[in-house]
Amino acid sequence: MNRRSIGRVALAVLPFLLALAVDLILFATRRDRLPARLASHFVGNGRADDYAGRTSYVVVTTVLLLGIGLLAGILVARGRFTARAYRATVGFAYAMAGFLGYLMAAVLLINVDAVEDAQGRGQDVTFPLWHLAAALGVGVVAFGLGLLAAALLPVPEPAAPDAPGQAGGRIELGAGEVAGWARSAGSWWLPLTALVVLGTGVVLLFVAAWPVAVPALVLGVLIASFARPYVTVDRRGITVSGLLPWPRVRVPLDRIEAASSRDIEPLSEYGGWGYRIRPGRTGVMIRSGEGLVARLAGGRDFEVTVDDSATAAALLNTLIDQRRTDH
Repeated sequence: MNRRSIGRVALAVLPFLLALAVDLILFATRRDRLPARLASHFVGNGRADDYAGRTSYVVVTTVLLLGIGLLAGILVARGRFTARAYRATVGFAYAMAGFLGYLMAAVLLINVDAVEDAQGRGQDVTFPLWHLAAALGVGVVAFGLGLLAAALLPVPEPAAPDAPGQAGGRIELGAGEVAGWARSAGSWWLPLTALVVLGTGVVLLFVAAWPVAVPALVLGVLIASFARPYVTVDRRGITVSGLLPWPRVRVPLDRIEAASSRDIEPLSEYGGWGYRIRPGRTGVMIRSGEGLVARLAGGRDFEVTVDDSATAAALLNTLIDQRRTDH
């Protein structure tokens, strides 16, 4: 890692360190005015329903901000970014640091000078909902600052990937013979993400109202249904599907001009994972590595990361040749 790379990592981690420093300074200067147990969790009307000790507040704040800051640093250190994706990543890191830093500071400040009960819990502490709007505002401002900061240490634009050409591989098929290809395109993190989201929804069923839990449960089911998607290539074209009928992505064969296989880096080329849309191309990005690339009529590309993509590309090229011969 060269000096500029280290600088970019430091730039991504910096807002979390600053947010942590502000929160800890606020705690240190107001410690004597805080109850032994701070109101730390609030229901929809802003009333407190759970409490945490002073030490717990410091530990949670430190682990939360340093943990997410570490993840942001690793992401910037290991990712191969386009300039736009890099700026967005740094911007979101600053936004997250500003948002979380403000919320943790707000929780601390509303407990200042609170009267203690017999158990040392702060009484009559409420969390006004305008703090959420203020936290979002801080996040937006921090996002803009992150974009400006990223411009101080820009990344070079990677070379554009080669477009699929007509000279790609073929699979020999006899007259009247048909063939198909299918392969799982799963990754380890999608099932884990589905499990975490579903678990969050179940927990919310017990600790919050059901309208709060239902979106997490629905999202978890959708992620689980697409955790091991299948990529199919046949005379209909390319189909990417999960366990449920929806979501499903289909590219008809008559829209495909040529196909090839290449290594794809979702973070640097698409800015992330999932179903992605970028100028001149779309794709289903499940992981990094080899993927199928289809050049569509009109010059756009459709890409999907999947193993054995060279075989899929060869079959697609053969089916395209058959289609042209038939017409």
